[in-house]
Amino acid sequence: MRKIFVAGLVSLLPTGAFAQEADTAPSIDLPEAEVSKVMTAAVDGFIRPGYDAFQASAEKMAGAMKTLCEAPSRASYEAARTAFRNGIVSWAHIEVMRVGPIIEQNRFERILFYPDRKSTGLKQVQSILSKADETATDPATLGTKSVAMQGFGALEYVLAGTGSEELLKEKNSFRCRYGAAVAGNIANVAKEISDIWDAPDGIQKAWEQPGADNPDFRNGGEAITALLGILVHGAEAVRDQRIETFYKGADKAKFPKQGLFWRSENTWVSIKGNLEGLSSLLDKSGMIALLEEKDRPVVAATQAKLKSMIELTGKITPDLEKAVEDAGERQKLDTLLADGKDVIAKLNDGYGGAIGLSSGFSFADGD
Repeated sequence: MRKIFVAGLVSLLPTGAFAQEADTAPSIDLPEAEVSKVMTAAVDGFIRPGYDAFQASAEKMAGAMKTLCEAPSRASYEAARTAFRNGIVSWAHIEVMRVGPIIEQNRFERILFYPDRKSTGLKQVQSILSKADETATDPATLGTKSVAMQGFGALEYVLAGTGSEELLKEKNSFRCRYGAAVAGNIANVAKEISDIWDAPDGIQKAWEQPGADNPDFRNGGEAITALLGILVHGAEAVRDQRIETFYKGADKAKFPKQGLFWRSENTWVSIKGNLEGLSSLLDKSGMIALLEEKDRPVVAATQAKLKSMIELTGKITPDLEKAVEDAGERQKLDTLLADGKDVIAKLNDGYGGAIGLSSGFSFADGD
């Protein structure tokens, strides 16, 4: 639980928090062979397919943007927006993996720079568009610039921000070529990650074979604690970063324009994808097999709650300003917040306690 587990929390918790978890987590006595099966299932059933699917989706998105630039029309514009939406969903499914190579070399931020409370990305993207900086129209050179101007947030502004109607008017406009470069950059990073995970003697081997000589997981207990930590922190990210960023409760200040993808009304599409990713990892890894029969209901209960949350995201208006002001919509948001807290508790206390993590040990970084 050393290198990977510590790195995984960089985007979620204060520096050193994961290291503290690694040092304070109690020893867990689980059959090494069974843990290896779970880790292998997680890698081969969720992680690698997830990154491969994201790469394919990102490449389609880049192709759709190129087509829009070469032949601007209402149809090609809508096709590009659909490809963007599909790219968001594909990324959201695997975004739970905030560990390993994705958080090295700023890859995660190059795909998605969020939260952005100071609107750094918006300012930089607007600056590029106003200056028509040609170096930003090549994925290779764009990839060396600020992470805030080369990911999904930048592409959303190109497609749905102020001035997006320009995409329909001029062949190979600067705005469109910049958007195509952003999509190309995302596709390049997606390929890097997919290739790293697909290499048989690389990180997949380290994940699938915990052991004394393994630089990442010295034993099965460290490995399964890391896998559980991914789920716990993924659930926290949905609640704390995706929802509470713009809505903390009916009596609290509301910031709808701080919600991820509010311009393109893809906020709930993304959150639904995150929740589906959590559910899929829990299922595909077969983590339930490590529990005694009496403890296994906690997994079914967690999945039921995740299913309920997934269904609810499809019933909330995509207009975040309306969502935070309408009483009926706020009730749905309140339910998501409460259910999200319940999922975190079921994973952290329920599953964690069942595999031997003491009641005093907690992944949680706050309420």
